[in-house]
Amino acid sequence: MIDLTKLGIDGLNAMQQDAAQAFRRHDSLVLLSPTGSGKTLAYLLPLLESLNPHEDVVQALVIVPSRELAMQTVSVARQACADIRPLALYGGRPTMDEHRTISGSKPQLVVGTPGRLLDHLTKGNIDATTIRTLIIDEFDKCLELGFREEMTAIFSHLSNVSKRMLLSATDNPEITRFLPEYQRLDYLDDSIDERIQELRVDSPQKDKLETLARLLLTCGQQTSLVFVGFRESVERVGKFLHEQGFYAALLHGGMEQRDRERNLFRFLSGSCNILVSTDLASRGLDIPALDNVIHYHLPLTDDVRTHRNGRTARWDREGRVFYIVGPEEKLEDSSITPFSDLSRFPTQTDGHLLPVWETLYIGKGKKDKLSRGDIAGFLMKVGGLSREEIGLIDVRDHQSYAAISRLRLRETLQRIKGQKIKGIKTLFEVIRG
Repeated sequence: MIDLTKLGIDGLNAMQQDAAQAFRRHDSLVLLSPTGSGKTLAYLLPLLESLNPHEDVVQALVIVPSRELAMQTVSVARQACADIRPLALYGGRPTMDEHRTISGSKPQLVVGTPGRLLDHLTKGNIDATTIRTLIIDEFDKCLELGFREEMTAIFSHLSNVSKRMLLSATDNPEITRFLPEYQRLDYLDDSIDERIQELRVDSPQKDKLETLARLLLTCGQQTSLVFVGFRESVERVGKFLHEQGFYAALLHGGMEQRDRERNLFRFLSGSCNILVSTDLASRGLDIPALDNVIHYHLPLTDDVRTHRNGRTARWDREGRVFYIVGPEEKLEDSSITPFSDLSRFPTQTDGHLLPVWETLYIGKGKKDKLSRGDIAGFLMKVGGLSREEIGLIDVRDHQSYAAISRLRLRETLQRIKGQKIKGIKTLFEVIRG
């Protein structure tokens, strides 16, 4: 049974309702809808309804372009429907470990990245004959990342699939190659542009670090996602911001999976209010209330701009988008409003950027039978915290993260040091940038 209250929503928007009805009626469907409009729920809820919880076989396959989106989709599926067992498969960890998990958990829904899914299908770790439904989320991104050949190979394994659905925030002529005939739901005209305020910030120097820092100071405690073009730039910009006293997390494809998970949690939980990332963060990340998108490096295409900007103003919220333009750069859209005179920007931190939360690492997870309730109860009973002093909690397979009040951090660490959680001795440590 689907429980929308577990997702914190009262109901579906018009696009999601139409998509759910179309999913039930059509065997070949394409959904085109803007970033931030709720496409994941549009397919995931009717998909979960269609699965048989009493059959211990993989019945549906969802292809996504990134491990973050795979994990997030599975997390939403678990919250929405306790009867179905979903599983995320992605690179960055041993295939053999995943094979053991597949055999042990017997998932009915598998969500994964193309390369890793193809590996499991080729090795027979997943029985392709039982799969009846195929979903490709962020279809256009899958093609951009060079997954075309892998997706074609995946299709060749799925001879018994009877229902297919592709989702994208941009149209793409390649759709007809994968779905020669299909029912089309096009919501691309329902743009979120009217809820986004786009602003131009001129940098007097080619190196825009100082301008970025001063802009972030004007944003104060607001959440900001800073997009750069290269992995090396993420590290460089992040190092500069840390030196300037900002609380920022970093994200790019070259990082270890553990570090990506930790940094994303810090940002999503409010332990830091700035995330510096490549376009890895332009899709799939569900950041419910992102205040600002900042283009440190200007987007190279309209599609990139669309997906970056779509991280803010999600659902019915509003947001701001800043373009930092260097002296040798040109912003194609001349209608974008200048933000203000740079001389009016603050030049130094004054202590007001301290986050409300700190991230606590706990060295045990789901495999140790640990739950969110166990962690919250431990932090209240042993750590002495109130419910209001405990924020977001995320339980992974082998470790967990919890946001706790920064003002109570030292006292809490002293109280839980050496203590057991659910009778298990574990490691507790603070995660910072």
